[in-house]
Amino acid sequence: MGLLEGKRILVTGVLTDDSLAFAAARSALEQGAEIVLSGFGRGLSLTRRTARKLPVVPDVLELDVTSQEQLAAAATDLSARWGRLDGLLHAIGFAPPNCLGSGMLTAGWEDVSVALEVSAYSLKALVGAFLPLLEASGAGGGASVVALDFDATVAWPAYDWMGVAKAALESLTRYLAKELGPKGIRVNLVAAGPVRTMAAKSIPGFSAFESSWAGRAPLGWDVHDATPVARACVTLLSDWLSMTTGEMLHVDGGAHAVGA
Repeated sequence: MGLLEGKRILVTGVLTDDSLAFAAARSALEQGAEIVLSGFGRGLSLTRRTARKLPVVPDVLELDVTSQEQLAAAATDLSARWGRLDGLLHAIGFAPPNCLGSGMLTAGWEDVSVALEVSAYSLKALVGAFLPLLEASGAGGGASVVALDFDATVAWPAYDWMGVAKAALESLTRYLAKELGPKGIRVNLVAAGPVRTMAAKSIPGFSAFESSWAGRAPLGWDVHDATPVARACVTLLSDWLSMTTGEMLHVDGGAHAVGA
């Protein structure tokens, strides 16, 4: 029996098969979960094509996390389909181009607000929309919300306002964990090392992370291998860490623990 046998999980953020969310979705299926993916806008057709590369082809919901109408429609769909939601993977992040690599003083609020809404507030939007379904699972033994992160406890070159958005995501996770724990809902982060995804390649200077990370990480690091991150997500989505919430689990080869 797999770690996620019988679990029903929504996975956001799958665009291509090199994404962390795709690796997590594949691992969840291998561990017995039933999953649904979400996509939106021009990326929706890409998500649907990528879904066909999974071992079991899941349905794909249209879900723009900035649209209350689409959030409500997705919640209605999953309520009719499943009646509960055992797990939710938040793998959503976006910042306009001048929020990355241009320093902190370039972007105006109109762009910064987009980065914060899509990359951080969206976690609250998703949890709020699906709260009755998560509560239904929590009452039966526990629900798990997992968000993907890039450790924002330090300032990174070129990450700029996305780093601020990730710091907001980390703080929000702790507050949600405190508030939702009594409902049987856990909320945790996986702080991944750099993996060469389409999103990562859009970050100016990402190659600098690639070239230095393996040398800093005590366990080494492969920027082409998302499997360790996916397995961490699956473990947090499972019942094996039933007393863990508000946590940031580093999956980075140990690079966060060393100074240089």
